[in-house]
Amino acid sequence: MEDAVAVVLRQWQQLFPGLDLAPVALVGRLGRCAALLQQAADAPLAGAGISRPEYEVLAALRRVGGELTPGRLARETFASGAAVTKRVRQLEERGLVVRRADGRDRRVAHLSLTVRGRELVDRLLPAQVGHEGALLEGLPEERRRQLAEGLGELLVLLEGRLGGLPG
Repeated sequence: MEDAVAVVLRQWQQLFPGLDLAPVALVGRLGRCAALLQQAADAPLAGAGISRPEYEVLAALRRVGGELTPGRLARETFASGAAVTKRVRQLEERGLVVRRADGRDRRVAHLSLTVRGRELVDRLLPAQVGHEGALLEGLPEERRRQLAEGLGELLVLLEGRLGGLPG
C-alpha cells in the first residue's frame, strides 16, 4: 500500500527523472503526518471546548509554573504576541487565566492559571496523552523511539538554522 506522498513522488519523478526527490519524501511525509495527527489529536480538546492554541497556552502556564509574561508565553507556544494576546483574553473571559499587572512597570503583565484552569489542564493532559498514544498503536515501541530520536535530531538542526527555541 502506498502513502499519498509516494504517489506525488512518482508523479514528479516522471516529470523530472534526474531530480533527487529525497527532501520531498521526508518533508512531504512530515507535513502530511503533522496535519493528520493535528486533526485527529485535537478530538479530546474539542470535547472539552478548548482549541489547540488555547490548550497550548494553558499547558505552557501549567508546565512552566508560576507566572509568565505574554512575551515568554509567545516563545513557549511558538505563537506571535498578537495571537497570545487574543488567546489570553479568551481564556481570561472563561475564567481559566488571570492577568496581574507588574508592580514596577504597569505595561508588563504576568499571566497565571486560575484554579479552574489548572484543574482543566490536569484533567485534559492524561486524556490527551492517552489519545495520542492510541493514534500511534500499530507502530512498534522501538520504532516509535527511533522516530522520536530522529525527529529530535532534525528539530535541533532546524532550530539551530531557523530559530524557534523557547526562552
